[in-house]
Amino acid sequence: MVFQSVAWKNNYVQILNQTKLPREIAYEDCKDVETIAHAILSLWVRGAPAIGIAAAFGIALAAHQSQASSFLSFQQEIETASLLLSKTRPTAVNLFFAITRMNETLQANAEKSLSALKEILLAEAYAILNEDIAANRAMGKLGASLVKSGDGILTYCNTGALATGGHGTALGIIRSAWEEGKKISVFVPETRPILQGARLTAWELVQDQIPATLITDNMVGFMMRLGRIQCCFVGADRISANGDVANKIGTYTIAVLAHAHGIPFYVSAPTSTIDLQTASGDQIPIEERVATEVTHIAGVASAPDGIAVCNPAFDITPAKYIRAIITEKGIFNSDSLRK
Repeated sequence: MVFQSVAWKNNYVQILNQTKLPREIAYEDCKDVETIAHAILSLWVRGAPAIGIAAAFGIALAAHQSQASSFLSFQQEIETASLLLSKTRPTAVNLFFAITRMNETLQANAEKSLSALKEILLAEAYAILNEDIAANRAMGKLGASLVKSGDGILTYCNTGALATGGHGTALGIIRSAWEEGKKISVFVPETRPILQGARLTAWELVQDQIPATLITDNMVGFMMRLGRIQCCFVGADRISANGDVANKIGTYTIAVLAHAHGIPFYVSAPTSTIDLQTASGDQIPIEERVATEVTHIAGVASAPDGIAVCNPAFDITPAKYIRAIITEKGIFNSDSLRK
């Protein structure tokens, strides 16, 4: 199945609502930047690269709809849209990368007419989208070289076309290995609390007819002990300068289990996810989400009223547990990341 998580359609932004998958394929028409901010915050669109792409098109939409008559007022509108979008998801650095890039593009073309600026900003959003797809393909090819025919591969959360411009990061590597004819099998933890593995990754793998097995999050160690898993590939929402990785909550646990079993643990992410301004994972902000994601499943209460809830959306995996980081520019260890 061919789909795009974020697209520009008829002068507005169209987003595939991932909260309705796998039971319903529903596209939401986002006709103002406020709706796009809501889409990011409410997880209609998720995954660090896709969030960045959505923000870029959100700024392009704000520009397209502007009625400003001067560059100053146009710039102020873009700054307002940028601020709104920047407040949605604090951990995914691609969001801030895209917002910064769109604003730098605006400044670099300040002498142009407002009508030209609107087209330039839309073209820049498309460039961010297309560069992400190209990066995913490059990462897929590089990462597939680490996969052997017969491997059982564990991936976590969702890092496929749904989470990116297309193809995927960690799931893109699995796709590329499958396209190369390698006989692989994939293990997909459900990814509590909102089941991105069960709802999204499993759905993508079924669409591509790649052999996959859904497991609960607490089965990972046992699958490793049984020898069913030969390698792990996950994505990232932010990578600090020392190689620590922020990713979906539970990633740290998997990395420790992989280390204990001597299984290579790889991270795949575009270079836009690397934050050289953040020295280590200790400085990465961790988003805390609403309690109902933990106390309810599909809207049905699964915990008693009044129970205290902790719901961090991400955790930090120290660089020492990561065999390599796969980017579109090559495969790196933590020591070579800055180079």
